[in-house]
Amino acid sequence: MLMTKRKPATVGEILTEEFMQPLGLTQRALAEAMGVQRKHVNELCNDRRNITAATALILARVFGNSPDFWLNVQRRGDLWEAMHSPKELARIERARPLATAA
Repeated sequence: MLMTKRKPATVGEILTEEFMQPLGLTQRALAEAMGVQRKHVNELCNDRRNITAATALILARVFGNSPDFWLNVQRRGDLWEAMHSPKELARIERARPLATAA
């Protein structure tokens, strides 16, 4: 697995800087396009809400890209957080590989 020391861009950063700002979208306008409450978009933009499969499908429909794009942004961030959290690293290091499969 290729992971850098630099934290990957978050869903909120990607959403606001790469999609909303260039298109001149407000949170209210995006919420209307998505068919969700403005609070939902605000939480996404401020990284207080994770991308679910349903949200990925909605964002893909709104912006014309793939749901995999949005899920991969979330996944990269989640993996980076787990690999840089002392508590999670301790849990991961307790795991032992199985002997060769029968």
